[in-house]
Amino acid sequence: MFEAAELGSTVSKAHYDARVQQLRIDLLDKQSRLREHGRFSVIVVFAGVDGAGKGETVNLLNEWMDPRWLVTRAFGEPSDEERERPEYWRYWRALPPRGRVGLFLSSWYSPPILDRVNRRISTAEFDERLNRISRFEQALAEDGVLILKFWMHLGKAAQKKRLKKLEDDPLTRWRVTKRQWQHWRMYDKFVAAAERGIQRTSTGSAPWTIVEGLDERFRSLTVATILCDAIRERLAKSSTTPDPGTNVARAPVLSGARPATGSRRRRSTIEILGQAQSSTSARTESVASYTILERLDTSLKIAKSDFRKKLEERQGRLNLLHRRASARGISSIMVFEGWDAAGKGGAIRRVTAALDARATQVIPIAGPTDEERAHHYLWRFWRHVARAGLLTVFDRSWYGRVLVERVEGFAAPDEWLRAYGEINDFEDQLIEHGIVLVKYWLHITHGEQLRRFRQRERAPFKRWKLTDEDWRNREKWDGYAVAVNEMIERTSTRRAPWTLVEANDKYYARIKVVDTICDRLQAALARDSRPA
Repeated sequence: MFEAAELGSTVSKAHYDARVQQLRIDLLDKQSRLREHGRFSVIVVFAGVDGAGKGETVNLLNEWMDPRWLVTRAFGEPSDEERERPEYWRYWRALPPRGRVGLFLSSWYSPPILDRVNRRISTAEFDERLNRISRFEQALAEDGVLILKFWMHLGKAAQKKRLKKLEDDPLTRWRVTKRQWQHWRMYDKFVAAAERGIQRTSTGSAPWTIVEGLDERFRSLTVATILCDAIRERLAKSSTTPDPGTNVARAPVLSGARPATGSRRRRSTIEILGQAQSSTSARTESVASYTILERLDTSLKIAKSDFRKKLEERQGRLNLLHRRASARGISSIMVFEGWDAAGKGGAIRRVTAALDARATQVIPIAGPTDEERAHHYLWRFWRHVARAGLLTVFDRSWYGRVLVERVEGFAAPDEWLRAYGEINDFEDQLIEHGIVLVKYWLHITHGEQLRRFRQRERAPFKRWKLTDEDWRNREKWDGYAVAVNEMIERTSTRRAPWTLVEANDKYYARIKVVDTICDRLQAALARDSRPA
């Protein structure tokens, strides 16, 4: 694979000087147009052998382009803060917003390659980590991100010569470490791991380019030209074709997708299956009657006289379990979804009342901010993944992509259909890190929702909870029921199951919510072997 990058390619100084001035002008022009366009971001990944010019090339791009609109990140050993979160947390946080270029050194490729070379992982484990990289990059590419990856290469003899040259110069001696010489002695193992990594992760949407790093002028012109041409081509393409992730004016929604407009607007599930009648008495048999929600026994109740004692017992258990989990660094995430007026807020309050407020955070999810809209829809949820030992409650969540955005047409079918896989992968990463993830759908019947709406209308201290949006969403009940059914089918996994809560009786629902998180914490503590 690397033979073509060991030919000793060079560029004369005259040719380099003739090209550089116009190339710099073109890069600045494309960067400016990218900013004005604002519909996609660019990620440039630099990897390769030590001494092949990765850092020098990144520094050169910062010199040739406007550094104010570049995001440059170099990842070393993770900090304590980063170790307390899933591996990809730090990569998601570093992603550039739409309209900017991100330059990444020692990125998500370095850890698996180093682990494989040092035999800390097997070939199968290496392949699985490469698959995760491919899923990560695919999710970004499908959201419109332009991804370019450069493997900067040197042959073994050329690498040795390069390291010796740097070491012999007092001004650059500091750049050569014992670790780099150790890596040079393991050159063949690094090349074998790199070859496998490149083969398995070079895709149409995130291709690798192998660049010979022997001649500084050659590698500089090669990288800069490819970057400039790629941005030019994407700008030309996206000026006539809608890109994924494009933002347009719209009503607030639960995550960062755009409404499906123009030729991309398709009939939603609710339009195909028939609109629900706005009146309860006029509701007819529909597809919603055949969803998993209709199988729930909504008659389940707990007597009010028994509720307080049961709740106090459960809250005491929850407090003890969470303190034990926190002492062991076990984090928890609770996700609450459900119908309007199903009692999510009340259930959340019964959970948080049992816990130390310093170890708990509640994240209410509403319409995305401008900053959030400029990123992949999962970006803002990755930002809220807490440090070890804390409990985070999401009052609505990343499932807005396959619920609100699907039914309301804010996300095109191709966007919400691929979201199931993206969400499953996101949750897998949380669970693999040891986070206790509990997902609730609070279900009430159509008639119970109407009763609660009417009750809110009559109560002055509850009237603020009822909005025109609630009434409008009620008219789309069947469409939401279909979306919920598919959400549960596709994202209720063995590792991250949905807990369906029969919530017609608020007392029963609150007890079930607290019982579930207690059981999950207790199971996590039983699996964990770390000392408290």
